[in-house]
Amino acid sequence: MKLNKWMKAGIGLSFAALWSCPTLAALTATQNFGIEVKGTAQSEDDRDLGTRDGGDVNGVGIDLRPWVYFESGKWAGYAMGQVVTATDTIQTDPLDDQTRADAGVQTTGANHNNARDGDDSYFALREFWVSYQGLFTPYPGENLKFGRQRLRNDDGQWQDNNIEALTWNFDTTLLKAHLGTAERFSDYRTDYDQLSARDKDRLHVFGDAYYQWMPGQWIGARAHYTHDDGKLPTEGEVIDDLDKTRNGNLTWVGLDANSDAYNYRNTNTINYWSNLTFMKGSLHELNTGTDTAGNYVAGTKDNSDVTGWATDLGMRFRIAPDWQVGGAYSRASKDYEQNGLQSNRSNWTGTRSRISRFGEAYQAQMGNTQVASLFASWQMQDNYDASLIYHKFWRVDGNDLIGGSNINAIDDTTLTNSLARNGSKDLGQEMDLVVTKYFKQGLLPASLSQSIDEPSALVRLRAGVFKPGDAYGSGVDSYMHRAIVDVIWRF
Repeated sequence: MKLNKWMKAGIGLSFAALWSCPTLAALTATQNFGIEVKGTAQSEDDRDLGTRDGGDVNGVGIDLRPWVYFESGKWAGYAMGQVVTATDTIQTDPLDDQTRADAGVQTTGANHNNARDGDDSYFALREFWVSYQGLFTPYPGENLKFGRQRLRNDDGQWQDNNIEALTWNFDTTLLKAHLGTAERFSDYRTDYDQLSARDKDRLHVFGDAYYQWMPGQWIGARAHYTHDDGKLPTEGEVIDDLDKTRNGNLTWVGLDANSDAYNYRNTNTINYWSNLTFMKGSLHELNTGTDTAGNYVAGTKDNSDVTGWATDLGMRFRIAPDWQVGGAYSRASKDYEQNGLQSNRSNWTGTRSRISRFGEAYQAQMGNTQVASLFASWQMQDNYDASLIYHKFWRVDGNDLIGGSNINAIDDTTLTNSLARNGSKDLGQEMDLVVTKYFKQGLLPASLSQSIDEPSALVRLRAGVFKPGDAYGSGVDSYMHRAIVDVIWRF
């Protein structure tokens, strides 16, 4: 739903009211309101692997994020806005959906709906929530939170997204648990008129529990359920790329064990992580075709039961106080898919920088994929960190599509994803480099740890070069690259 003039006015009035609140004068000393200034430069070529016009991004932009936080007794509240302006449609936020048609790669044809074509400049509301502490227990780490909030788990493979939710959170030294339900009703951005087809009428219910059975050793279980009852078009109805073509119910259940490996401050000589997830559910999917006028139309509906599984394993060795090396392996079965709230970004290389688990350029999603990774990382206190990573990607089934990626290559002869063209499993390989310089270390309220990842100031390069494999055929470019430089300063 696009922010109409009344919602736009509401955003402005909300922040004006928050800043004019007389109690904020007393909060200034505790850093309970401020603004994050983020400058971003992005260079990307070729997301479509040269299969059509476009696919390149070269631009700079500024992203302003005013925020305010308050506490009163057991109550707390938080809001963060966003103002973005840029010379191209660049990605100033790593949580932005990479599957939408933007960044110079616009879907063409009768079925394209431009309601989600990102603009170079926009206003947005990132978060707005209230929380109540100590609903059931006296522990300071127990609270109930309601509103648009950031849901995030350590590996980013289940949750790392801003969405309207009601959550109960429990965090102590030995036990961590979360329960919640969420559904997206708007993107709260002035440049989006509609939700994505995937998000429409899609309810999430989730929970997890982790126990520290010995110092630094965690074991846990997690579950996630999605109920999608969005209406599907009737047979023969003209559709576009924002109409739903599938719905159904899916359940994920997973087991997880790690050595606090995502905590960049731990000093373990050996770190490891391991998880195993099973997925089961039912789907209703529309077949699509074209009519005599060339319009895309809905066809018959197929009903199916689906099952799948996925795993991600990794080990990291500290070879010197500042240096670590390691490897990781991930595999997701043919029918597996992620729940739609993931970012796949985490501190898996052992540094403070959150890095894409499946390539800064390729950004694979778990589904019909295998990924083997090798890396070396360096962290000098709180001043610098760097990670150099090599990835190799394969398909599990060489005759089927993958769960998704940052690549949008099209077969010119069939106008379909070029991955469907041959049976090769070789998706390609990639080298990543992520380097960060940190400046001052600002103190923020502990309750904002989910919302604000970074210290007060930094300069970061995130770069990846991807070489496509035989699965993309011979008619594609030899390489694509993606490089982003972020400069963040928080006042």
